[in-house]
Amino acid sequence: MSEFTVGTRGSALATTQTGHVAEALSGLTGQDHRTVLVKTEGDVTSGSLAQLGGTGVFAAALRVALLEGRCDLAVHSLKDLPTKQPEGLVIAAIPPRVDVRDALCARDGLFLAELPEGATVGTGSPRRAAQLRYARPDLQIVDIRGNVGTRLGRVKGSPAQADDGGVGRVAQGDLDAVVLAAAGLERLGLHAHITEYLDPADVLPAPGQGALAVECRPETARTGALAEALRELDDLPTRLAVTSERALLARLEGGCAAPIGALARVEGERLLLDAVVAAPDGADVIRRSASTRQLTVDGAEALGRELADLMLREGAADLAGL
Repeated sequence: MSEFTVGTRGSALATTQTGHVAEALSGLTGQDHRTVLVKTEGDVTSGSLAQLGGTGVFAAALRVALLEGRCDLAVHSLKDLPTKQPEGLVIAAIPPRVDVRDALCARDGLFLAELPEGATVGTGSPRRAAQLRYARPDLQIVDIRGNVGTRLGRVKGSPAQADDGGVGRVAQGDLDAVVLAAAGLERLGLHAHITEYLDPADVLPAPGQGALAVECRPETARTGALAEALRELDDLPTRLAVTSERALLARLEGGCAAPIGALARVEGERLLLDAVVAAPDGADVIRRSASTRQLTVDGAEALGRELADLMLREGAADLAGL
């Protein structure tokens, strides 16, 4: 193979993320790469992401392109991937994770605590909405869609942004703030819009947030220069962390539309996992932690399942409507 192909969505964030991964793999293999743009249902369908079935709508078309052989690899935001892995595809590499936090982008440089009573805050994530309502019950949470630029343009005083595929393009400058993943803003060089990084102690991120997944057919990951490069790109501490987070999400039978947050990290010889399940209206939350010394993929999966079982025994399913 003298060239490999990488499938990507067409948004600025997706192409930027894909470009970073493709360049890294080209550097490791000495091979050229070519990107293949794939339009997904989430890119062309308006309406709430929760009603569309969560952000899995962004992954399906890329996976079809892989299975049909239209590309050798696909790069996903890991938090957008459904927890059930389809037959015929493997996650061959998870590069080192970047910033896991959610970021507030508010008018006039305001922090979350400084937003006035009744302020309007936009997000397309039920997880963020529930935790924001728990922290600030007085806020008015507005469900929004669109690419990063479209969402930033909703903030009062924000200049119009270029990253706009049409979906979610409505009024501009009509909100006091929006909440986005810090990783995406930083990858796009838009960190200047961030007025506050939200502490995971207050707002836990989505399972897999800040991490990318490189997916391919099993034979691509088995032998050859590209397979070796994928193994080198894979970061074990990140893989263990996101494996436990996604195992918890799967056990709770929650998808991207569920108000579930989780964050794991390797500290010394232990893997620690924090998780939260919230009532959609933010009235109450269940937040628990667990750890394991089994620093293997199987150990990480077991940790996620065990913490989920604990939370289910404590009423998580009824609380969040899982």
